Amino acid sequence: MSDLHAINDAINKRAGRKLLPSIGVSAGLIIIVWSALATYRVIFAAIVALAMVLGVREMVSALKQVSIELSFPALSLASIGMASAAWFAGVNGLAVATAIALPWLLVLLLPKGPENFIRNASAYALTLIYIPFLAGFLILLARPHNGLERVMTFVVLIACNDTFAYLTGLAIGKHTMAPKISPKKTWEGFMGSLVFTTVAGALAFNYILNAEMWIGALAGLLVVISGTSGDLIESAIKRDLAIKDMGDLLPGHGGVLDRIDSILYAAPALWLALELVRHAQESGLL
Repeated sequence: MSDLHAINDAINKRAGRKLLPSIGVSAGLIIIVWSALATYRVIFAAIVALAMVLGVREMVSALKQVSIELSFPALSLASIGMASAAWFAGVNGLAVATAIALPWLLVLLLPKGPENFIRNASAYALTLIYIPFLAGFLILLARPHNGLERVMTFVVLIACNDTFAYLTGLAIGKHTMAPKISPKKTWEGFMGSLVFTTVAGALAFNYILNAEMWIGALAGLLVVISGTSGDLIESAIKRDLAIKDMGDLLPGHGGVLDRIDSILYAAPALWLALELVRHAQESGLL
């Protein structure tokens, strides 16, 4: 028994967090997402909106540690508005809602005077784009009639990206991608994820979306590149703020943003790939 504990501790140390709780949380989230999409897709949009608000709360709290004060109520209202616009008006609604929200948030800074205006305005812009805008593409993925299939395909790709990057890096990882930002992320892990997620993309597109396998392979490639970028950018933010996790809501993960960092960056990439495929099919090119 002590040997098993030792092995578990070694794996947790290499992973940088407790692995079993992390797996349990991930499985639970997948069940919640599938259940929402299989019943009423608008429930999924509401879950995404809730995740936006929780993520915003984490970001506001983290920035407060470096004396950047943002309005959580205002950002929450903007997030809910952007989520609603994405669901009811699609990508155009999301874009317009973002264009309205950002100037409105900057107006809130005017009573404080010009001191630190650019710093605080930049923090508002980063938070708005990084969380509700990017998360809005999850809602756009779920919006069409085949939203369940689209989102579950995305779940497959994200799961493969995270899992095989970790497993390959754990087995043969030696060369770090960005040692000053994320010392546990390796080029070997990235390549392992690239291979397996590309294959998973081809299979998922063929069997779930009834699309060409080569398109799925390209989508898998996009998810790996964008998802890995999201991981590194989140790590850079945390390093700059001198914190380990953005929160502690999810056991084994940390905060909401620690769980969805790669998801936020990969969702727009997959949405764009699916839209290009749809337009190509409608025009007879595919």
